[in-house]
Amino acid sequence: MSYEVVLEDKYYLRELIESISLKDSLDQISYEASIQLKVPSEGLSIAPGQEIRISGVPYSGQSKVHLLNPGVIWECNSSNKSTKHINLMVYDRTIYLVKSEDEFLFPANGTASQRLKKYAKEWDIQLGNVPDTKKQLNKATYRAQAIYNMIMADLRETVKGGGDMYIPRMTPAGLELFKIGSNSLVWKLEATEEVSQLRTLEGAITKVKVIGRRDETKKPSEDLPSKFLAVASSELIPKLGTLQRIIQDEDITTTTAAKKLANSMLTGIQETFSVSGLDINTLRAGDKVELSGMGLIVMSVTHELGDPGHMSLELGTSEYVKRRYFLNG
Repeated sequence: MSYEVVLEDKYYLRELIESISLKDSLDQISYEASIQLKVPSEGLSIAPGQEIRISGVPYSGQSKVHLLNPGVIWECNSSNKSTKHINLMVYDRTIYLVKSEDEFLFPANGTASQRLKKYAKEWDIQLGNVPDTKKQLNKATYRAQAIYNMIMADLRETVKGGGDMYIPRMTPAGLELFKIGSNSLVWKLEATEEVSQLRTLEGAITKVKVIGRRDETKKPSEDLPSKFLAVASSELIPKLGTLQRIIQDEDITTTTAAKKLANSMLTGIQETFSVSGLDINTLRAGDKVELSGMGLIVMSVTHELGDPGHMSLELGTSEYVKRRYFLNG
């Protein structure tokens, strides 16, 4: 097998590998691996918390690269029939941002990039490439919650303010912010086994009303019907009917911002693609690919590593990704 699993930076387990799968999704921060190993007669000492990495030769490449590094063993599950096996559940180290809670108070006008650096400093996380997300954010009071939720709240507010879409990624260089669709190598999906297309009105929005931040100085007896900062209607209403959403967003404080958000939420028939085929083992969620001349974003990917390997992808347009993962959050 053209893949290598290294435990604690010194134990090479290639000869014990039975299968490796990698899963990545825009719904999750941590790259996830499932590794099944056969246990030699002399035994195998592996425990949760140990460091592990996975390397492999990229599709059409020559030399190995890190596919998941740094990784941490999260769970060990062993079985014994005629031969003893052990299955390892592994995550990259952003799992600690998912499983850990804290509180942070941020003043207005900082950016998602600046806040990420604050989280990293507090948790002693090494940072890699963290581009300037540029959009200034509102004041935030984050009470006890997962740090990952705070990061994503910052990144969603960035998009709602007209900024670019970013997701956090752990790399050998450290925690980075990756701009969705910015990968320099855009793969054309040609060696496909099956391509299915889903078109549905589920999730379509043809009219939007936006409520901004409520006035908390009013007494309950003074409550009035909601005041809408903006209303947007789609030209598709005569064809698709009225499918209305009411959005209340504490980050929206001006009519201009409300109109921008309302218009960005309008959408017609929802279209996604599911693709299976030969594995391109370096593809990650958030990468851009090309399918039949269309530029699409990988929303989720499962790699079954092998020679050859196999992969399953869920794809959507950039606008669909924006609405699904950033504007609806």
